[in-house]
Amino acid sequence: MRAVTTLSVVVLASAGIGHTVVTSLDAEIDRVDPFRDMKNRPEAGHGMNLLLVGTDGREKLSEEERRRYRLGGAPCNCTDTIMIVHISEDRERASVVSLPRDSYAMTPPHHDRVSGKQHHGHPMKLNAAYAEGGPQLTVRTVERMTRVKIDHYLEVDFTSFMKTVDVVGGVEVCTDRHLKDSHSGLDLPAGRHTLRGGQALQYVRARHVDGVSDLGRMQRQQRFMAALVDRVTSSGILLNPMKFRDVVRAVLGSVRADKGFGTDELLDLGRAMRNFSPSSSEFITVPIGTMGYPVKGVGSTLKWDPEKSAEIFEALRRDQPLSVHHPRDAAKRVPVDPKQIRVQVENGTGTPGLGRRVDAALAATGFATTKAPVNAAQRDVKRTVVAYDPRWDRSAKSLAAALPGSELRAVKDQGATLKVIAGADFEKVRKVRAEDPGRGEVGVVRGDEVGCGS
Repeated sequence: MRAVTTLSVVVLASAGIGHTVVTSLDAEIDRVDPFRDMKNRPEAGHGMNLLLVGTDGREKLSEEERRRYRLGGAPCNCTDTIMIVHISEDRERASVVSLPRDSYAMTPPHHDRVSGKQHHGHPMKLNAAYAEGGPQLTVRTVERMTRVKIDHYLEVDFTSFMKTVDVVGGVEVCTDRHLKDSHSGLDLPAGRHTLRGGQALQYVRARHVDGVSDLGRMQRQQRFMAALVDRVTSSGILLNPMKFRDVVRAVLGSVRADKGFGTDELLDLGRAMRNFSPSSSEFITVPIGTMGYPVKGVGSTLKWDPEKSAEIFEALRRDQPLSVHHPRDAAKRVPVDPKQIRVQVENGTGTPGLGRRVDAALAATGFATTKAPVNAAQRDVKRTVVAYDPRWDRSAKSLAAALPGSELRAVKDQGATLKVIAGADFEKVRKVRAEDPGRGEVGVVRGDEVGCGS
């Protein structure tokens, strides 16, 4: 999750601020060698592949900050987040593929960096590769799983994430429901919010706001990354040398990178990406084939869908947009599956057959209608109403999304069945579809599709 800050460094380079500033940036990066003695690597494709990892390092945070943002306990020395960022050869597109931390992985033979013992390949969760073999084993394991050659390695921790968000002036996010997680301390009411460093860290770390844990968190991380790119590219930061300097200084205190990612690479990337924007980016999580896949000695893991994941990695190797393989349909994403929403339709006008027409349209979109529409008590309704029990507010918002312009009306003790009172303004039912973080969202999401204006 902190890897978004490193991506922002790449984007910030597009300012073309100058060789001196970027050279000083290069000198401050802590270097690692994740490619040492690596053999039998995948064949190189077109474009550039960066492996971004976010570790749970917190050594530079004060005790007060650790308490406030629920960062107690010893770090596990593992990776909280792993992403492959593919920058297209023409530098007009960035494709971000999130690799779940609990993914089932089989390591190649290696030396344990703690004990020094030689290990044969063995199963583990993907995020444990860092603890056992550091950046090198992490890169080797990812390459083995994806057959995508990694060109550069970038690593970020908690500190640089918080400082970067603060120095850009905060990042705006939107949520249609209250997000509360006692583990991370996140308590975010529904609506639009500008998050500063600490609260932003809680937002991207939260794993207990729904029933899908890390997969739901990755969707929020992708949204945050898109919002950060939007903030950096639209706020004038790239055109302000002093602000640019402040941002890169904030980031680089905790960044580690391979020795080959230096001044020339940053400047080349920056010149090519001057017109980068949220619409230039696309995000996807590796599709999951088996949830809770048990592995002896490891525990419950996530096993990738072999066919769907292979398509994604083949697209990266061929330098093709992910959307070519997974076209995004026109349906609006909603928080609750229409199949789970029971609907009674009432005709609130004097137009004969309107109730049947609305009922049929909602049923065709997937809603569980009663298929027995009735006339409403009031027959002069101008604006379509979605009446709902406040306990089913997320279902109501999903239903209202299918009825553009409709009015949400809370009715205490109405029960689980929602009511649609069709008004004279009714024109059509819009297609909606539930996001499915529990299986890994297969459809590609562009950066401009997940912002507050979407």
